[in-house]
Amino acid sequence: MKVLLSRLLTKLRIKYYRRQLSNRPHQPVLLEEAINYLSPQKDHCILDMTFGAGGHTERILQENDSTVVYCLDRDPTAFVMAKKLSERYPNRVVPLKGKFSDLPILLKNLDKKMNSFDGILFDFGASSMQFDTPSRGFSISKNGPLDMRMDPEEQTITAADVLAKADQSDLYKIFKVYGEEKQSKKIANAVIEARYLFKEFKTTHDFCELVQNICGNEMRSDMLQRPAHPATKVFQALRIFVNNELNEINHGIVLARHYLKLGGIMVTLAFHSLEDTIVKRHIQGNVNENTANTLPLKYVNPMQIYDKDFMDTMNLTCWHQIHKHVITPSVEEVEINPRSRSARLRAAIRIK
Repeated sequence: MKVLLSRLLTKLRIKYYRRQLSNRPHQPVLLEEAINYLSPQKDHCILDMTFGAGGHTERILQENDSTVVYCLDRDPTAFVMAKKLSERYPNRVVPLKGKFSDLPILLKNLDKKMNSFDGILFDFGASSMQFDTPSRGFSISKNGPLDMRMDPEEQTITAADVLAKADQSDLYKIFKVYGEEKQSKKIANAVIEARYLFKEFKTTHDFCELVQNICGNEMRSDMLQRPAHPATKVFQALRIFVNNELNEINHGIVLARHYLKLGGIMVTLAFHSLEDTIVKRHIQGNVNENTANTLPLKYVNPMQIYDKDFMDTMNLTCWHQIHKHVITPSVEEVEINPRSRSARLRAAIRIK
């Protein structure tokens, strides 16, 4: 009887929190799963590396009334929201503005040392707030300046600048590597040809129109089998390049190792394979000079004799993944929030 009552109360509490968060500009994905792995306890100190609209952070604060959360985000809008949340939860929220790679300086200024956090949470990629604000230039469906900077106050290079200045070879690599776009060469060539015609790409619709003309005959669909715009992947590629996202993710995982306590939990939420692969390689120990290896260990050349120290380093990991397989959203969550459809959660314990 007590077990059934406890389960019922838990379900009611989850529904209550979801109703509270449903009106947010960004709905947190895999919220309860992330909180369960972080498991905030009395006097725990948690580091939210991607504050966004604060959904995960506020849920952590509600889970335990003595947990303190340090909130990092490079987006000025998110930083303002973090400061407002700190007013609602005095002495329990510490807002930080910057990239993952800025963290050591930011924490040093607060006299916060390494090995001092019980949990670290990453929620990679752009937020719904950024996609839903046309002036930020992230959205295909909403026309706006071709910007895509997560921090307009600090960054100077926009997506429009990349299209105006990068050569054909670099554009091809950006679209192919960061967007995994099969028509990368054609799109890169078309951008260069447009320059000769003195056509500038100033808005998101300008660039969408070009890609549509090249790939318009292709029928593309997303993971829910809904029609997908042909510019989706190149927009992803430009966003990743402009914000140096993959290098920042790699840097962030390295920092997580140093700032987590032994036995501390790292939870990551990735939204495409490029992000998730970096996390997976770090957890597996497939890292070379603090950088995730580009190839899985199974593709190491079996005909080549490797130095023992090199192989020991390649297989050394300070992480233990808590679950065997990657965690994905339930059918119910995807129905409520379609943007969660590609989410992949990993949770790992720092063991050395």
